[in-house]
Amino acid sequence: MRRNPMRGANSAKWVAGAVIVALAATACGGSDNDGGSKGAGKAGGTFRMGITEPVAIDPYNAQESEGILVTDNLFTGLYEPTPDGKVNPALATSKEVSKDGKTWTFKIKEGTKFSNGEPVDAQSFIRGWNRVAQKVAASDVAYHMAGIEGFEDVQAGKSDSMSGLSAPDANTLQVKLSAPDFEFYIKTTHTVFSPVPKVAGNAKNKTFNEAPIGNGPFKVQGKWEHNKSITLVRNDDYGLTKAKLDKVQIDILNSNNGVTLEYQGFESGQYDWARMPTPQQPAAKAKYEPQGEWLQEDTNGMNYLLPITDNGPLKDVKARQAVSYAIDRDAIIKGVFQGMQTKSTTILPPAFADVYQKDLCATCVKQDKAKAKQLAAQSGLKPGTTIELGYNTGAGHEEWIQAVKQQLEDVLGVKVKATGKPFAELLADQQKPKASGAYRFAWGADYPTPDNFLYPLLDTASINKDASGKVTGDNRGRYSNKAFDALLAKARATEDQAGRNALYKQAEKVALDDQALIPLWNRTQLRLANTKKFADLKMDFHEDPNLAEISLK
Repeated sequence: MRRNPMRGANSAKWVAGAVIVALAATACGGSDNDGGSKGAGKAGGTFRMGITEPVAIDPYNAQESEGILVTDNLFTGLYEPTPDGKVNPALATSKEVSKDGKTWTFKIKEGTKFSNGEPVDAQSFIRGWNRVAQKVAASDVAYHMAGIEGFEDVQAGKSDSMSGLSAPDANTLQVKLSAPDFEFYIKTTHTVFSPVPKVAGNAKNKTFNEAPIGNGPFKVQGKWEHNKSITLVRNDDYGLTKAKLDKVQIDILNSNNGVTLEYQGFESGQYDWARMPTPQQPAAKAKYEPQGEWLQEDTNGMNYLLPITDNGPLKDVKARQAVSYAIDRDAIIKGVFQGMQTKSTTILPPAFADVYQKDLCATCVKQDKAKAKQLAAQSGLKPGTTIELGYNTGAGHEEWIQAVKQQLEDVLGVKVKATGKPFAELLADQQKPKASGAYRFAWGADYPTPDNFLYPLLDTASINKDASGKVTGDNRGRYSNKAFDALLAKARATEDQAGRNALYKQAEKVALDDQALIPLWNRTQLRLANTKKFADLKMDFHEDPNLAEISLK
């Protein structure tokens, strides 16, 4: 998963009245301005930035943008994605797949090591992957490995290792899958597929959780100081191209006003990278764009409302459709975001050009009050019904959430209880057995394939309930449709890319017709970056600063 606590819309003012939104500004993003020609800079320097408290920085459970930022720089896996969505080898020197798409063989670069000196070999990958899948880990991101033979037995505690993993020799990793998947190698770009050293122990090793020992371009200095800071320093023993920065100082900011503190820190010279509260974005753009410090980019992320589909007032598809027709996205984009977002008509992002269906849901994302009321009545969503609407604080979502709340109440006559919580608490609420209503939800691709949206968010296999009914997978809406699941399985088993894409499109339409996710807007990311001091500074595939490539001017 890559859930996005602070990567959707930021703050602004919602001015109540009629149906219009007024005053305020935009969202978040990046651009092609890299602050200098690649490789022109020199080594040294400390790069400073702020985030909010991650869920985890250990690869067994790193999941949202904050945790992925750290973990991605501590560990290097088989492949890595480029900012434009290509997949390049990292430690993999070759790959082979069987004709049936079920057996993958990877050759691993010889001679690299973890920062404690342990070798990085095939066994270290097997160790890392089994560590994630084991029942004791209770990992929210283990489902990325669900296709590996033996995964279910390990998840159930019947075994400590997946039968599909083997090492024919020290530098050969063989992976047998339970079903065909011709895109499996792309999935290994996720940090959950990182190798780990022997000292990692199991996933509940607190010492390793707080200061993971990796094989990436940076290593942790000291340990994760919760709610205070994380400090990374260059790993001079890195087996690939070494980072140029000496240090990365990451402050952990208050989740209630994180983006405001980032922006203030950039303004004062404390930070070299920042997101911004929406009201400040027009002024920030006017000030920093002429100086080459404004980054803006349409990225591989999307913003939705996440409806709970197995419980509560949005269980019926017509209730979810009613909610979608009641929202005036155009007014919110104009008033709250000051035109700096674009309305979404799809589940998959425009960045996936080969499968993007621009007008797939053009009508269902246009406000239609009469249709909204009709569908609500048909579904039993009566006036006075309470709908829970959860969102995370500190990321600037308050204003557009209030806009949605007002529109739903005005159009449908329902009562919307909007509740803001720190991101980790919001995620925990989504997992509760009796969760209901809807949540603010954003998703950025972990790896560049439509499967990374469709499978984790919408496939029945990604619900993953434990004995108490808690949902540990990323299908937090509990959406389940056999026709959808079958289309996705068929896509994975299709070797031809064009054939896969056609099936992805069909699956997306099934889910969108069900309003399994309610589209809001595509994601335009905005950032401020200190390109006066640093060269080669831009946004990586995960919308984070490309720490391993940044250099001093």
